[in-house]
Amino acid sequence: MDTDAGVASGSNSLGFGLKFWYGLGQLAEGVKNTAFSFFLVFYFNQVLGLSGTLAGTAIFIALVFDAVSDPVAGSLSDRLRSRWGRRHPFMYASAAPLAVTFCLLFNPPPGLGQWGLFGWLLCFAILVRASMTLYHVPHLALGAELTDDYSERTTVVAFRSFFSMIGAFATPVVGMGLFLRSTEQFENGQLNPAGYESLAIFFAIIMFVTIIASGIGTHSRIPFLHQPAKDTERFTVARLWSEFRQAFAMPEFVWLACAMTLMGTLGGVLTVLQLHLTTFFWELKTDQIVIQSAWRALGPLLGIPFWAIMARRFDKMPTLAFGTFWLGLIVAVPPLAKIYGFYPPYESAAYFPILVAVSFLALFGASAAFVTGGSMMADVVDAHELRFGRRQEGVFFAAISFAGKAASGLGGWIAGIGIDVIQFPMNAVPGEVSADVVRNLGFLCGPATAVLAVISGFAILNYGLRRERVEEIQAALVARRGASGDAALGPRA
Repeated sequence: MDTDAGVASGSNSLGFGLKFWYGLGQLAEGVKNTAFSFFLVFYFNQVLGLSGTLAGTAIFIALVFDAVSDPVAGSLSDRLRSRWGRRHPFMYASAAPLAVTFCLLFNPPPGLGQWGLFGWLLCFAILVRASMTLYHVPHLALGAELTDDYSERTTVVAFRSFFSMIGAFATPVVGMGLFLRSTEQFENGQLNPAGYESLAIFFAIIMFVTIIASGIGTHSRIPFLHQPAKDTERFTVARLWSEFRQAFAMPEFVWLACAMTLMGTLGGVLTVLQLHLTTFFWELKTDQIVIQSAWRALGPLLGIPFWAIMARRFDKMPTLAFGTFWLGLIVAVPPLAKIYGFYPPYESAAYFPILVAVSFLALFGASAAFVTGGSMMADVVDAHELRFGRRQEGVFFAAISFAGKAASGLGGWIAGIGIDVIQFPMNAVPGEVSADVVRNLGFLCGPATAVLAVISGFAILNYGLRRERVEEIQAALVARRGASGDAALGPRA
């Protein structure tokens, strides 16, 4: 039996400590994604004066680079043979480049002009994303290797999602509360350019520390992880293309990847436009935005354990579908209610509390995707191995990574173009933007975005791997490995 302290003695369950240190690593990705989507477009558009289309286009181009770098990182880590295993060397190597490039991203030199700002944003957005890819894809794949148990996989993903949400919701609270506070000169502190340099340094340090801590905290588990097959081919573009053809031959993978990418894009649009929406549509003050962000964090913090229980009881696919449709409904209704006069007036005592409650409910529903998506992808890895005879967690979790990055890439591109389409002014003053533009902002962030949730929900209904089928697949894999003497799997606790 594995005596590793991270594994609960006498059970197939992983110990709390191992799941904690593994999950902690996701905080870095939560911080980076939220900083990109919550602050970056707003900073370059409203503070530095870069057009929304150019800002969104720069982030979208960086996302296109991810479409290449994510699968490359996954495939390379699937093949790596080292005394530190397949995943940890990539995780350790990413920490310093990520911290440095993140700091530079938020500190462009003065006087660059439109195309200079575009070039700076494009260059460092690509470098930050590439550094995060080097860490994030192997880290996701590591989670799939920690256990083969159908339900325990959901628990591992729940830990990962919990820390991702801590990063995601602490980032705006800390950023607005510490670095972008209201001043005499800037009543809306998010318009103050001086706070962004310190903000970037602070979050860069947080990402560096959590990445290294997660690697060290899971390092003792390396001998018990899956290992690459002895006949693993060298990395080539042709081999990578072959792996992707195999992945897309799996209908479960196609439907899950589509659903998660749509959800990521929805999250990207909403998060990128969150400061626009709260500042100009809902007309909140800086302290109210901080309070709202803090209360929004309760949505996933309570939703993650709730949906984990639901997934165990009702299975993963229906849990994800229900949460997705829930999110679409909550996103669409409040802006429409305000536009058509059904929402309490600004002066009402109920105005702000209802908005906080709605934000909580939206993120509570979104938590279903945080809990189930990664666990379902681990099941797809098993189905792929049975069909094609090769384990490729890295390649498959590159798709999950790409879906997550769509939250600040594709979503940011749509949001940036949307800002220009509705002719939202740069350097706008709250209360002085025309009513038509503000109304269109509400439509963009409400029903137009909710359509993505509806499509995502219908896509996931086509996912066919349920508990009984996964258990059949795993039993067949055990029999195959026993018959062939395949050593591609490390020992298990």
